[in-house]
Amino acid sequence: MKIISILSICILFFACNEKKEVFNEPLHNPKQQAFQLPELPTKIYFGGKAIYLEDEDIRERLDREVLTNVYLQSATSQIIKRAHRWFPIIEKILKQENVPDDFKYLAVIESALVEQAISPVGAQGFWQFMPFTAKEYHLEISPEVDERLDVEKSTHAACKYLKQANLQFKDWILAAASYNRGMGGINTDLHWQKASNYFDMEQNHETGRYVYRILALKIILENQLAYGFSIPDSQKYPVINTKKYVITSTIQNLSDWAITKGYNYKILKKLNPWILKTHLTIKNKKYTLLLPENKEKLRPYAYYQK
Repeated sequence: MKIISILSICILFFACNEKKEVFNEPLHNPKQQAFQLPELPTKIYFGGKAIYLEDEDIRERLDREVLTNVYLQSATSQIIKRAHRWFPIIEKILKQENVPDDFKYLAVIESALVEQAISPVGAQGFWQFMPFTAKEYHLEISPEVDERLDVEKSTHAACKYLKQANLQFKDWILAAASYNRGMGGINTDLHWQKASNYFDMEQNHETGRYVYRILALKIILENQLAYGFSIPDSQKYPVINTKKYVITSTIQNLSDWAITKGYNYKILKKLNPWILKTHLTIKNKKYTLLLPENKEKLRPYAYYQK
């Protein structure tokens, strides 16, 4: 027992006196510069109108939204990927409707370009229409159909709202703010605060951030590399070219219908998320269903196993 004890003490002595390895190297390479955001510009354009960013409060509010979205990297990366697919479709409709191209960024902050986005209060789709507003702008909501989830129809409806708001305010920025606050709410705030523009109004928390969020996404998406997003086009989601089928009679089983066209219900639902059921009843209205063009890589899985 004494021998074992002496041996243990010796081992402990040498272990304690063992020369420690010292790490004198810095934890980072001093020659490697940390990522730094670009300076905010002194002016930005929205809807063809200059917004001056020299005021400290305006700059801080915008800076907050830029920082938030730059460092939500996974979310903003997905937005960039989806924008590659959806912006060409939205831009075309905005042009047709004579609405400034910049309003595509409003759709981004409303839904992150998720077709079936649903808010806690029941707004849905790219443009987050509430049920009563959707019906006001002639979007059908029924047990079988919800046209808020139809990207093209809901974009046309959003354009109608925005043009109506711009006609009232003579200002596209106030029209954008009203998309969140409502035209009545913006009118009330302008009147009692004796203001003439968005940037001089004190707003509720959400509306107070709303336009700055739009501007932040515009800045980031138009300057992706500068803000740390280097996503090649090959990794972005491509536009899916489709063929249209005008439906004039009831389809009892949409899965069977899709299979007869060489596809399946999953693919049909992906391209037509506004369909809510497994059947489609035709009464006094025609519907248009989309399926991929033959060249698209969107097919039943068995196709790839050949």
